[in-house]
Amino acid sequence: MNIEINERNGSYYGILTGWIDTAVATQFLEDLKPLMNHANKSIILDCEKLEYICSLGLRGLLKLKKESAAKGGSLVLTHVDGEVLKIFTMTGFIKLFDIR
Repeated sequence: MNIEINERNGSYYGILTGWIDTAVATQFLEDLKPLMNHANKSIILDCEKLEYICSLGLRGLLKLKKESAAKGGSLVLTHVDGEVLKIFTMTGFIKLFDIR
């Protein structure tokens, strides 16, 4: 699992890569902290290279979404497909996120 975060024009872009499973979920939650600090901005997470996400990873994304909503920011997930799309669909998370 890797998350690369960049700031451009006042928005924050993250690229998620690999597997977010229980072995790395704690690190993933830590890696999301810089985005939590900027939750008042537009945050876009590219999931094209994300191969899997576990329930703890989903919880981290939900927490980021709630923080963004509370601070007047936004969270968009892009390129959610394959196995990750199946997980979002089965868990009902597909209805909770702005997915493009």
